[in-house]
Amino acid sequence: MVESDSNLFYPAAHILYTMSHYFLSEDPGIRPRHPMMAVVLGNTVLSTVPGISGAGPTPEKTLLTPILDAELITNGAITSMPARPNTPTGCPTPASITRSMMELTGLSPIFINAGLVHTPTVPCLDVYGRPGGDPRREDAVPDAALLFERGERIGRLLSHYSDLLMLGECVPGGTTTALCVLRALGYDASVSSAFPKNPIDLKEAVCREVLARIQETGAEEPMDILRTAGDPMMPVAAGIASTYSGEIIFAGGTQMLAVAAIMKALGIRVPPLATTVYVRDDPSAGFGRSVAEVGTTAYYVDPNFDKIGHPGLARYCIGEVKEGTGAGGALMLAYLMGHSPEEISRKVFDFVREYA
Repeated sequence: MVESDSNLFYPAAHILYTMSHYFLSEDPGIRPRHPMMAVVLGNTVLSTVPGISGAGPTPEKTLLTPILDAELITNGAITSMPARPNTPTGCPTPASITRSMMELTGLSPIFINAGLVHTPTVPCLDVYGRPGGDPRREDAVPDAALLFERGERIGRLLSHYSDLLMLGECVPGGTTTALCVLRALGYDASVSSAFPKNPIDLKEAVCREVLARIQETGAEEPMDILRTAGDPMMPVAAGIASTYSGEIIFAGGTQMLAVAAIMKALGIRVPPLATTVYVRDDPSAGFGRSVAEVGTTAYYVDPNFDKIGHPGLARYCIGEVKEGTGAGGALMLAYLMGHSPEEISRKVFDFVREYA
């Protein structure tokens, strides 16, 4: 934890000397020749429940977040409206981190529209899904099986162009749908939050209603659970991962863990995950325990934001934001492509200070 403002503003060169501990919890030994970053975008109406999502300045504006994040990652700035990629407290959004890693590596990420309320402003692959409904009152993803099949087609397509796929997501409110899906699959799971204080009681109240509805409808099969309680990102991501022929890593925390759990229930190989230490260290999430229960592996990236010299990034260390839009996976991918932790941290710092 940074103790005073005077410790927050190091000269950029000083970043070279702040990496006193590990950057990646475990090196998988993968050195891709043709890596690819892809992010599945989607909405769930649950993000508009007041207090449930921190991924936007207001509940209604959370529905814009996937579009603005994709815009920032693609263009290096939000151009469709006057907006700065910071939270109200000045914490840079995780899309800023992903963008900085795309600049560092020279990669052009692929976006997949799984089901958005608003039309994307950047090129996307489109599976023609609908935004996720309210699982307390209706089937959230009526076309889950069809979206899975379309995801399978995208997985085969991306296999022709890459040997490593880092697959992330952007779904505000998606930790709540992840909680519902994990619980419906039988896991005693908790999930993280973009808020420093996880709104656990609110998420649990929603989950209880959803589980009661699942019991009433008799949804037991994995695809039925997705249809009833999930969001459109989940079947698309699961479909992509099921047919992708190279190495695949899920870039994300509890939301991608829910996708992994669905894949396990379907009898499909379960990819490892890449996320930040800020998700791992969230005491309200129990992420490591849930990873073990699902039976997969998680790689944790520690970008050392408490020492990087930026007060907004230091807020990640007190539990704000934590992860999103594939940020942890993007950091890991840059490392696997041969960039040093010092290069990576410097690039993040240089990018976010431009709009501080």
